[in-house]
Parts: sequence; C-alpha cells; structure tokens
Amino acid sequence: ANRSHTLAKFARGVAFFSVCMAKKVLLANPCARIADTVFDAGAPTVLQAWHGVVGYAFQIYFDFSGYSDMAIGLGLMLGFVFARNFDSPYQSQSITEFWRRWHISLSTWLRDYLYVPLGGNRKGEARTYASLMTTMLLGGLWHGANWTFVAWGGLHGLYLSVERWLRSRFGGYAPGPLALLGLGRFTYFLTNITWVFFRAATFTTAREV
Repeated sequence: ANRSHTLAKFARGVAFFSVCMAKKVLLANPCARIADTVFDAGAPTVLQAWHGVVGYAFQIYFDFSGYSDMAIGLGLMLGFVFARNFDSPYQSQSITEFWRRWHISLSTWLRDYLYVPLGGNRKGEARTYASLMTTMLLGGLWHGANWTFVAWGGLHGLYLSVERWLRSRFGGYAPGPLALLGLGRFTYFLTNITWVFFRAATFTTAREV
C-alpha cells in the first residue's frame, strides 16, 4: 500500500542485485572451495585448518549477505525498501556488537521473541545469563537438528554471558592482554572458533580442525 515505484529506485535495485550476486559468485564460491577442501580432508595441519576456517568465515558472510542484499535489490526493483541484514559484522569490537551487525533480522527476532519473553535482563543476574544461554542454544538448534549447531549457539551464549559479566564488574571488557591484542581481532578470533562447529558435520571433524 505504501510502496513507491520509480525508475531511479528500479535502477538502484538492478545495480544492487548485480553487485551482490557478484559477491556470491566471485567471492563466496571460491572461499567455499577452500573451506570444503579443508573440512573434508581430515586431520589438517595448523596452517591448513586456519585457511579452512577463515575461508568458511568469509564464505558464509559473502554468501548470506549476498543473498540478503540480492533480496533488497529485488525489493527496490518492485518499489519496496527493506532494511539491511548485515552491517560489517567482522569489524565488531565484541560478540554483543557482532550480534547487532550479523543477520540482523534473526538476531532481532531472537531478542524480541525468546530473550525478552524469557525474562531478559529484568529478573536478576542469574536469570539474565540463563536467558542468554537458552536463547543462543535455541538459535543454534534453529539452524538444524545437529549437536554441532547447538555447540555453536552455546559458545555464543557463553561469550555473551562473559561479556555481560565483565561489563557489570569492570564497566568494560577485560584489560591487559585483550586490550593489547585488540578487541576487534579477539572478537574475530572467537567468532572463527564458533564457525568450526557450525561448518563441521560431526564433532570428530570439529575436534580435528
């Protein structure tokens, strides 16, 4: 009822769709070949494992953000303006910020329909941590009926809980070594660890990687 269809908007949509399809075809697919080679090989070396994990981290980002942006481009062609679904998540300075930038439609849904109804941060510290863990475990299970997805969600729930605890105790994140390493790099490192479980078909493969 409220859409406005214009030639300028249609042209922007075509350009947006084309660029984001290139993101999928030219960037995500080559990264996928690297990740598939490593995760399917078995017993990789340290260097091979890092190649595979970083390859998968960028594969899933370029793949998923590419699809999302293609949908936004199609929407523009038809006169609809959709909100972006990814906002440079790998530049995040914390896991909390990562979930504000990664798959925004899902993270918003998890917050509004799981975390808040479970009590959110309104019913004490213990309930807050329990709500965070439950929300992320269910978020992992939502991706598929595999315990590796549950492990992925559980790790993110643990990260979010630890970050909240650090903020409540120190007013920020842990000083010292983490500050020297750089919170952005440390956040990216932690995210890559979780991608191992998300990509691996079994815990045996995840352990090897």
